[in-house]
Amino acid sequence: MRLDVVAVGRRPPAWVQTGFDEFAGRMPRHLPLGLHAVNPGAARRGGDLDRARAQEWQALQSAAGGARLVALDERGQQWSTRDLADYLDDAMQQGQDLAFLIGGADGLDPAVKRAAERRWSLSALTLPHMLVRVVVAEQLYRAWTLLSGHPYHRA
Repeated sequence: MRLDVVAVGRRPPAWVQTGFDEFAGRMPRHLPLGLHAVNPGAARRGGDLDRARAQEWQALQSAAGGARLVALDERGQQWSTRDLADYLDDAMQQGQDLAFLIGGADGLDPAVKRAAERRWSLSALTLPHMLVRVVVAEQLYRAWTLLSGHPYHRA
């Protein structure tokens, strides 16, 4: 089983990559966490944001492969750490890969939200999309530690 963060945007600041790598490196070998960055839609340069988001959806979908899709969406459902751990446990029991999809600065195409099994809101706050990569990685690590009885999670 694999966990993947699939995100629009190719050049994260060094601190984003360092933060993501920190938590990905803590994951167990049987549950690797990967990051797949896709280019922003080319139509963005021409100002056609709808077309750009549609192009990004195609790239996100391709990078996610056949994984169960979770769209990071400010209007999605807010999960507790226990909710995320239960969702992760279910996927692990079924041996299904999970892909967590993060849009670019202009959000996700509506088709992403329709195709996703779940829509997850990290907060009522609007977070920078690059920061979301780090937060998702940390929360996936935290959920795994909760399931495995590791002392990292102390809630």
